[in-house]
Amino acid sequence: MKKLEELKQYTFVVRQLVAREIKRKYSRSYLGILWSVLNPLLNMVVLSFIFTKMFSRSIENYPLYLLTGQTIWQLFTGATNAAMTVMVDNRVMLTRVKFPMVIFPVARVYSALVNYLYTFVAYLLMLLVFRIRPNVTMLAAPFIILCVTLFSLGMGYLLAVAYVFFADIKYLYTVLLSLWMYCSAIFYPVEQLPEMIGRIIEANPVYNYIACMRSAMLYAAWPTQAQWIRMLVWAVIMYAVGSLIFHRSQNRIMQTV
Repeated sequence: MKKLEELKQYTFVVRQLVAREIKRKYSRSYLGILWSVLNPLLNMVVLSFIFTKMFSRSIENYPLYLLTGQTIWQLFTGATNAAMTVMVDNRVMLTRVKFPMVIFPVARVYSALVNYLYTFVAYLLMLLVFRIRPNVTMLAAPFIILCVTLFSLGMGYLLAVAYVFFADIKYLYTVLLSLWMYCSAIFYPVEQLPEMIGRIIEANPVYNYIACMRSAMLYAAWPTQAQWIRMLVWAVIMYAVGSLIFHRSQNRIMQTV
């Protein structure tokens, strides 16, 4: 009973932190949370205008193809970037309030997930606009989103620890994300690449999540058995490694922040 009560308290704290993060993010914006919907749609329009002539013949409904990749990518980058600085941003609360330290990165990743879910509503509307019929394969989407979130949380743990001791990791990670984005086939089909490069990209966990979401939502196809396994394995391994390192570093974090 005591553990259940503590869990309820920690859940309440996470919700309050998430609400604070969302209010802070949109505090000076007139449109507020609507930017979570408008931002990917506007990016889709701009990038579709640029790349449509290059890939429209080989990719059906290219704007949706692009939007699917963008939204998954933004969930991953939004969650990991937010989690990276969370321990330093909340140093006062860390020293004054007796909460489990793990609550803070969880709240940041959960905030990114909430923003993504607003975007996902707009994404579903775009499916209707492009006359994509509902299909049973779309039921795979929650599992894919869960795996992306778990993978991002594990990555967020690692970045949060690294940022406490080495602040320049923020700039290095920005460079890494630029390379990672182009290796995630957000804008182009992997099938048009040389076989060796294609295999490298297919080994990219973020690309695997994007490819699975495209299959389930756009092409009425279930992810392959290998893709299911890769999704789950990458998520579990990254979360396990990140969680282990984060928990082992808590005392050093308290001494440093």
